[in-house]
Amino acid sequence: MLYKYALLFLLVTLSIGAIKAESEDDVPWREEMKKLIYSPRYFGPNALPIPTLHTGSVSNRWEVEVRGEYHHYSGDKTKNWYGRLYIPLVNNRVGIEVSCTLETEFETTPETKAERFAAGTKNWDNILGDVIIGTHYQILRSEKWVDLVGRMYIRTATGQRLALARYTDAAGYWFDLTFGKDLLKTTDGTASLRVHGMGGFYCWMTNSLVHRQDDAYSYAIGLTGKYKNLMLQTDYAGYTGYENNGDRPRVLRSNLSYELKKNILSFKYSHGMRDNLYDSYSIGYIRCF
Repeated sequence: MLYKYALLFLLVTLSIGAIKAESEDDVPWREEMKKLIYSPRYFGPNALPIPTLHTGSVSNRWEVEVRGEYHHYSGDKTKNWYGRLYIPLVNNRVGIEVSCTLETEFETTPETKAERFAAGTKNWDNILGDVIIGTHYQILRSEKWVDLVGRMYIRTATGQRLALARYTDAAGYWFDLTFGKDLLKTTDGTASLRVHGMGGFYCWMTNSLVHRQDDAYSYAIGLTGKYKNLMLQTDYAGYTGYENNGDRPRVLRSNLSYELKKNILSFKYSHGMRDNLYDSYSIGYIRCF
């Protein structure tokens, strides 16, 4: 009987030691979270996205998009799925857009982990991203002047894995005006060249006790060329935060798409600059209704 009590005592002692060790290891991890820098340079590629640039015209078609994306630089490689739903509410006047990401795999170097004060270098399961909800309003539609659209977006705090510096677990929002104007257009509409741009305000919550939010102005300029069912869009975009702590990302984006019977296949490439460290590649399918 004595050996049974001895065995029980040993198991209890080991369990208490393991719990204590886990608790002690947990303290530095929680302390490191306080050092996280809430800016795009020190988070994953989907945490604080640069707003997309539309052509200055509200669409009257339903759109359902699924896209596979790969982001990389020397310190981080990330794979994710991206989903988007666009619903026209008032014909050619108002639309609503909902999007979200699901990161399936990422791996950072130890240097990037230390730079971001992250708790690890890999994910152990899928990571749900923030849900982004936007509304589009057609303010002006004019062939003589410009097409003008007002947009408002809110980013929810649904993103997971704050400790891994993947998503901020804090809300954000932005609003802007986008314009578009045809520079060239054939009479039958099979070919066109369009210029479009955007300017607005971008804001997100931080963990700073002094500055509870970071404010930025956003901007973009681009061109879209179309020939029959083939379309190429390229733009330069970014935003500039006032804290200058890695909050000034830039991107040069290109999107080649082909539409056939309301089915669109698209290929995107994005080259990150300044505080946007990533180059991104993606292939997507859009179904229109």
